[in-house]
Amino acid sequence: MFESLTNSFTGAIKKIKLYDDANSLKKALTELKRSLIKSDVHHKVVKELITKVEKEVKEEGIGQESFMRSIRKNLLELLSVEGNQGFVYAPNPPTTILMAGLQGSGKTTTTGKLAHYLKLRKKRVLIAAADLQRLAAVEQLKQIASQIEVDIFFDDNEKDPIKIAKGAYEKAKKGLYDVLLIDTAGRLAIDEELMEQLKKIKNSVPVDEVFYVADAMTGHDAVRTANKFKEYIGFDGVILSKYDGDAKGGVALSIASQVKVPLRFIGTGEKIPDLDTFIPERIVNRLIGAGDLESLMEKTSLVIDKKKASQISKKIKKGEFNFNDFLEQVESLKKLGDLKSLLSMVPGMSGMAKNLEDIDLDNSEELKKIKALISSMTPKEREQPSLLNNSRKKRIAKGAGLSQIEVNRILKQFKNASKLAKKFSKSKNGMKHFGNMLNNSPIAQLSQRR
Repeated sequence: MFESLTNSFTGAIKKIKLYDDANSLKKALTELKRSLIKSDVHHKVVKELITKVEKEVKEEGIGQESFMRSIRKNLLELLSVEGNQGFVYAPNPPTTILMAGLQGSGKTTTTGKLAHYLKLRKKRVLIAAADLQRLAAVEQLKQIASQIEVDIFFDDNEKDPIKIAKGAYEKAKKGLYDVLLIDTAGRLAIDEELMEQLKKIKNSVPVDEVFYVADAMTGHDAVRTANKFKEYIGFDGVILSKYDGDAKGGVALSIASQVKVPLRFIGTGEKIPDLDTFIPERIVNRLIGAGDLESLMEKTSLVIDKKKASQISKKIKKGEFNFNDFLEQVESLKKLGDLKSLLSMVPGMSGMAKNLEDIDLDNSEELKKIKALISSMTPKEREQPSLLNNSRKKRIAKGAGLSQIEVNRILKQFKNASKLAKKFSKSKNGMKHFGNMLNNSPIAQLSQRR
């Protein structure tokens, strides 16, 4: 997620020598300036950051430690905008959030991601489908709500978004929902009609906060449109969407420093779980390559049962990992979202994250074959893969619609991957092999045909 920016800072830090050397500082600052501009950080932000870092490092004494300390301090100041962090609940539910943004910014998908984020935290969420401008918006939101299993308020016969918002609020109030998220219409560009509609919706129900969804891939345009939204309607936080795509990352620094509204969340991938809370201290650590273990632990603790995880770990060490365990792990990993993003949270592992092979647990053709194969097994065969002799394999192949060659290949991969996972689980240098474990785990090995 922060690959471009992280490379900018770590590359500059490496150019500083361990002793007082004005020439190495000059080279590091030049490298940092060039990289930040290339990463789409606004030139005013770059100039201010470089000036402060140069002054502080010279005053403290040139060296890697002082250079890194100054970068950390100034990045934290840059990103620590006055206002709330993450999601803040109102004293009296439902906490009502108005989701705003331009058409194509990923607003509807982000609404679904935020609903999922809240559901994981045991909150009752209602989504209001008040985007009546885009034809497919309501249907898209219905599908997302069904996928994440949260309630949605809509009326296919209603043409007035204000009535939708009011109806949704009444339902949220009577139904004792914790949070109401109102998805509103966007436009291809900011116009008076859009702003007036948003103002009317905002005034029609007790809105606690307005979240502006900004497309990170639009670079400096994201800052300009955010400022216009702030001027017309005002908002309390920014959610950066599509931060995993071709975005260079600098927009996060630019929005914080120029719009002066706190970043609240970042969309880190295409899947519903791919939404991270924006906490400045943690983001700064990730930017300078120090990882973010706190966020990683919080994320995994929400979806992975500690007792089950311990049991699986013991099974892997003993070489007893079976097909039932495999299916359980697939479902757990789906809830975590993008694996590359998770790996980048581990200190010193951001470089390895970019080399991690893509593992699409939803659309992998190989995984579909494996599930069909497992579905054709008896409960005992799933628990004890060693029982699978030739006659059983023939029966399974027929039931799964696979050739016996495919069945043999998958079973061989499963056996080899389980052995590899066992080997890494016993390694004393666990963190060193963490990336290899992800890439060589039974799930990674089996979900992609080698």
